[in-house]
Amino acid sequence: MNLQEIEQRINKAPELNFGNIFDESTALFKKVWLQGLVIILLTVLLMLPIYPIFFISFLGVEALEIPTTYSIENNDIWVAIPSILLMIIFMLYAMVISFAFQAAFFRICRNEDLALGEVNNYFYYFKGKYISKILLIGLASFGISLVAMLLCLFPLIYVSVPISFFALVFAFNPELSVSEIIKASFSLGNKKWLITFGLTIIASFLAQIIGMLLCFVGVLFTASFVYLPTYFVYKKVVGFKEQTDRNFIDL
Repeated sequence: MNLQEIEQRINKAPELNFGNIFDESTALFKKVWLQGLVIILLTVLLMLPIYPIFFISFLGVEALEIPTTYSIENNDIWVAIPSILLMIIFMLYAMVISFAFQAAFFRICRNEDLALGEVNNYFYYFKGKYISKILLIGLASFGISLVAMLLCLFPLIYVSVPISFFALVFAFNPELSVSEIIKASFSLGNKKWLITFGLTIIASFLAQIIGMLLCFVGVLFTASFVYLPTYFVYKKVVGFKEQTDRNFIDL
């Protein structure tokens, strides 16, 4: 699906029903909660090897007897450069890992939702042709968020919705360029901002509350529920090729 077709579908999108999407999200969660848990555990597992970089860049300053106060005049600021570089490496690695798994989870959701019978591949996007694009999307997401944060709190809240569609648009249209993925995500986010924001807030709140009631460890089981409302917004607005082939786009 090219950008023009995606934008045409977004422009012709019908009104979405908050209750229906929430009910469908709950129903799908019953099918994919285990896969969601696996995604979270894999993310944590792959992040473990690089956590020392995080601690070295923040807590290792004192251990390495690096001054905690830097000044340009005495060139002490150059001592901070290794820590800054380590933090950048940590952030880039974390972005790639989390984004790739999130995109894979959306593919799994489509597989279970449409009963496609495909094998769930958690590492589908851990390929050379995808990694560079994921990295660029992650950097764009960080840059957009940083600019929005510097402007004020409200712009950051506003761009959070389009950014939440980055992984969705990429997952089902990986052939699009980075700029096209961003443009399509913002078109969809702007068109369905209010309902997406409301559903995400409710889903996040319920996932945390239920997770805490399950002795906090339950958050690992419920965390993936947050992604499902945006999945259904995308499904009902843009849709999938499999829906068209079966003639059952259920708006």
